[in-house]
Amino acid sequence: MEPHSLAGSRDGSGARAGSDDRPAAFVAGLESLAAVRVRPEVVLETIPPPQRLAPYAHALAARVVEGEGDDEVEVAVARFIVLYDPDGHEAWDGTTRCVGYLSASTDEHMVDDAMFSEVAWSWLTDALQECGAASHALGGTVTRTASTRFGDLAGPEHTVDVELRASWTAEDTALGRHLDAWLQVLANAAGLPPPGVALLGPSGPVPGTP
Repeated sequence: MEPHSLAGSRDGSGARAGSDDRPAAFVAGLESLAAVRVRPEVVLETIPPPQRLAPYAHALAARVVEGEGDDEVEVAVARFIVLYDPDGHEAWDGTTRCVGYLSASTDEHMVDDAMFSEVAWSWLTDALQECGAASHALGGTVTRTASTRFGDLAGPEHTVDVELRASWTAEDTALGRHLDAWLQVLANAAGLPPPGVALLGPSGPVPGTP
């Protein structure tokens, strides 16, 4: 997939991307985001950022779908938001705050796993480290929700969803590394294989067999 476009996007101050009145550090962060290449299973797009949370902001939405056409099912969605205050923010202990949210359907047996929340949180801490995303002041929550459908309501009888909300302060303008880390978390939550590895379908041939 080609890098997502920042053309026409607006920051929290209402300035169009590419204008000259934005801080150089914020512009450098956007350029780093634009350079990220996304794996084909993930659809990434620019969305309107939240207002009044910071002088400058930028937001992206990501989703993972399975199937095609009428059989398409959205298995995971995510948001990645950058908040920038050139004067610094005491609560952030810095100028640049990354905010992430994701929701994904997962194995219903996961809801009974006492360690699942810790594992899900480690997806983020490990990904930030692996991507070289220098950060501090990391915090967030992991929530598991089990649902049972009754009557004529369409959909599977039992579902389990996991939600992860997190925010952290970036220590440099290499925000692409932070987005890479968050997309890794999304891939884990959606149950995607490592990049370049294809999972065999239930009727797929086993290599080496007739």
